[in-house]
Amino acid sequence: MLLCPVAAPAQNLPPITPPEPMPSAQGSAPTLRVTTTEVLVPTLVQKRDGEILYGLKQGDFILEDNGVPQKVHVQEEMDTAPVALVVAVEEGGASVLEFDKLAKLGPLLDLFLTDPRSQVALVGFDSTQHLVQDYTHAGDAVNDELRNLQPGDGGAAILDTISYAVNLLETEPKDYRRVLLLISEERDHGSRHTRPEKLIRQIGESDVLVLSVAFSPSRAEFAHDVKDSGDDRTMNMVSALAMLVKAFKKNVTREIATMSGGEYTTFTGDKRFEARVVDAAKHMRNRYLLTFSPSNPTPGLHTIRVRTVLDYGARIVARANYWVGPEAR
Repeated sequence: MLLCPVAAPAQNLPPITPPEPMPSAQGSAPTLRVTTTEVLVPTLVQKRDGEILYGLKQGDFILEDNGVPQKVHVQEEMDTAPVALVVAVEEGGASVLEFDKLAKLGPLLDLFLTDPRSQVALVGFDSTQHLVQDYTHAGDAVNDELRNLQPGDGGAAILDTISYAVNLLETEPKDYRRVLLLISEERDHGSRHTRPEKLIRQIGESDVLVLSVAFSPSRAEFAHDVKDSGDDRTMNMVSALAMLVKAFKKNVTREIATMSGGEYTTFTGDKRFEARVVDAAKHMRNRYLLTFSPSNPTPGLHTIRVRTVLDYGARIVARANYWVGPEAR
């Protein structure tokens, strides 16, 4: 929904190296993008008891773009659009230990597909990614595939897979809510087509909401509160991009979810896994949809901070970054 892909401006940003050609699930058809200066910011406002805070209006939100307050519009209703969902599951490395949990995922996907127009596709990956099940409204078809996952190699090409999934989602109608449910470990191993800078830009230009459910979590060295809405990223665009690139190397699943306005969580047992997926589906539907037109559309990576005028003591999860191309000027 956001801004068209263009060559990165020469502002001392790290160069974005063109990736190697990546296999496409949709043949050689080009991906069409629409140039717009309107930025979509899905925003979850959750009270301390876990309930969603409903009824907020335009005047209840403050949104800052690179520290500058913006005029924001709030869609009156919650997110009611049909969903295009891509589920990307890791099949490589230690993921085989989680196959029994993934086999129970199918029925949970129905929570995402309540609208009869909604569709789900399944992508599996190790050091490469492949389309296991193309878009369907039949959760049973995906469930059958999840029950028959085969162990892959030792790779976990997360960067490549996210890029592949975003391209797959962008083939869906523009009025659909595009969601990527990523179930994997936290660190990338073996991506050959997608550099972090390229993926940061791709997510920043898209309207894809990433929900990450990670297994076998390691202790991250990069200090970061996964509940923040970008508060610690109000810095210049060069340093923000450098920080993101560094963070991607340590926990790409968390950073990509935060950047898109989605959520990151971990699991260790069956019940916790199911609870995390149920929460992801619930929260996906209960986001306010904020939009704004940047008052200063400087090309490059922008940081967003969303908060409420009154302090409700609530957790706010909102898009943390977006990318502007030169045409937006």
